[in-house]
Amino acid sequence: MAHEITPAQDNPWIEIGKLIHNESYPREKKGFETEGMKIDLIKSGDYGIVVGEVKKSSRFLKSAQMQLAFYLSRLKELGIIATGELLIPKEKKRLKLELTDELVKELNKAQEEILKIMNKETPPIPEKIKFCRKCGYQEFCWV
Repeated sequence: MAHEITPAQDNPWIEIGKLIHNESYPREKKGFETEGMKIDLIKSGDYGIVVGEVKKSSRFLKSAQMQLAFYLSRLKELGIIATGELLIPKEKKRLKLELTDELVKELNKAQEEILKIMNKETPPIPEKIKFCRKCGYQEFCWV
């Protein structure tokens, strides 16, 4: 993504994600896309703006939380204070997320690690991890 390489759009897992996004929460206002962010849903809640991120399952909950934390952090930089919700329609779950100081520290650390990888002259040697099987970028590593 950092080098503007998009994942394989015909990947069945990406297609399923798009379908879930388009079919779930029809009464909610769909989100928007801006540099580095594609917010799924946005609404006004009891305590202000709520940003929703729709996921197929809660299997990779930590990475979903970090993605949503990134969105909340970027919005805060733009002067927009919001809270987040991870929405998992298949499991009928709504998990709230607030941008705490602890979460910001964790996010900053993750961003530092990502920048180290991005700035390398060559990509790291591929290493199969649990995310690889359904990744839209797998052809770059394993083909």
